[in-house]
Amino acid sequence: MVFTDRVPTTADRPYPGPPDASPRATGRRRLLAAGAAAGALALAGCRFGGAKPAAKPDPLVPVLAGVQDLVARYDAALAAVPDLTTRLRPLRGEHAVHASLLARAIGGPSASPSRAGSPAASAAGTPSDGTSPDDGTGTGDGTDPAAVLAALRAAEQVGYAAAVAACLAAPAGSAALLASIAACRATHVEVLA
Repeated sequence: MVFTDRVPTTADRPYPGPPDASPRATGRRRLLAAGAAAGALALAGCRFGGAKPAAKPDPLVPVLAGVQDLVARYDAALAAVPDLTTRLRPLRGEHAVHASLLARAIGGPSASPSRAGSPAASAAGTPSDGTSPDDGTGTGDGTDPAAVLAALRAAEQVGYAAAVAACLAAPAGSAALLASIAACRATHVEVLA
């Protein structure tokens, strides 16, 4: 066996790069360096852009709007059919409490549970979204107690479905409040039947 003291040169190697690195090690080093650079850019990216990322809307805001709409519907129903006061006043009161709890949870100023509308619309029982107060029962004037109760029941059913969907999508901190509101609305549906 013959040994030579010849040192390998770059021409003897099948790959370019430092003599102590293998092709695998070079690929790993590059991957590691690229990953570290990407991580550093991701962490610092928000600070260098100058603009803040858009704030995610609070999922409680649409629920608060729905509660305020229900309070307005109850106010209109109470104004249109005073004979239902004993039956509807406690339900309206629960929605007013929900509105204040939601406003507090959102962190905004305590919202007024009733919406401002025209006196004619309030007296006729027209809700703030412009739908008919009887929701298709055919009376149109909003003074028939059965039609008013049916309209409120339909609004409570829609509100119940919205509260359940919001509860399922909400973060854990808001889920208990939304579950309570959903349960209350389910009870109102039965009371209005």
